[in-house]
Amino acid sequence: MEGLRLYRHYVLIHLKSAMQYKASLVLSIIGQFAVSFSSFLGIYFMFYRFSSVEGFTYQEVVFCFGVIMMEFSIAEMAVRGFDSFSSMVRTGEFDRVLVRPRSNVLQVLGSKFKLTNLGRIIQGAVIFIYAVTAAEVEWTIYKIITVVFMLVGGVALFSGLFMIYAALCFFTLEGLEFMNIFTDGAKEFGQYPVGIYGKRMLQFCTFVIPYALVQYYPALYILGRVDNVWYMFLPLAACLFLLPSYLLWRIGVRHYQSAGS
Repeated sequence: MEGLRLYRHYVLIHLKSAMQYKASLVLSIIGQFAVSFSSFLGIYFMFYRFSSVEGFTYQEVVFCFGVIMMEFSIAEMAVRGFDSFSSMVRTGEFDRVLVRPRSNVLQVLGSKFKLTNLGRIIQGAVIFIYAVTAAEVEWTIYKIITVVFMLVGGVALFSGLFMIYAALCFFTLEGLEFMNIFTDGAKEFGQYPVGIYGKRMLQFCTFVIPYALVQYYPALYILGRVDNVWYMFLPLAACLFLLPSYLLWRIGVRHYQSAGS
């Protein structure tokens, strides 16, 4: 609980700072909404020509797009400190983190908070609501809980990936660009149901980096393509991805040598 209070305190500091320039904040949020909207237009124009993709309709694909957009954007906003962690290592700022009597993870998390991501979160929510309305999803309490689990599992998964990105900086000093394949790249190919990319890709996205657990399988259940109620719990299994991510972080901290001047 103390850790949550500390993180909330960090968030309030960033919020107060951002609110000092309200016009800039609002314009940045609108900009984020407009820029990411181009991805949605790509889906729209593709379905203007084709009626389905591997059996998935326009509404079903848009549903997957909205979910993955919200998951990624919430994670990027909340754990922005890990995404920009390389600068803390290069400048030696992490030295000060280590001597403070608080969790280094919480301090890194609280160092940044990307409030402008609200634009993409709002866009994802609007697209999601449109998709489930157009697809005429028959809602039950289980499906509502499944959506919540998808968001929780997706945020945990992307947070773990950002933590791995940060942990690698202990050994390289610079952030490795190839990690963008698994973060920003996942946001792009996650616009479509993961199952359309083939059996091998689906296996990778189930057992290695479990994107399918927070998008494909629960989406099948919500859209009525499968009746197995256990699919609603699969997104929670993706939370286990945080364990190896945190382990790599701990290994990096133990091997950290100051790079500051």
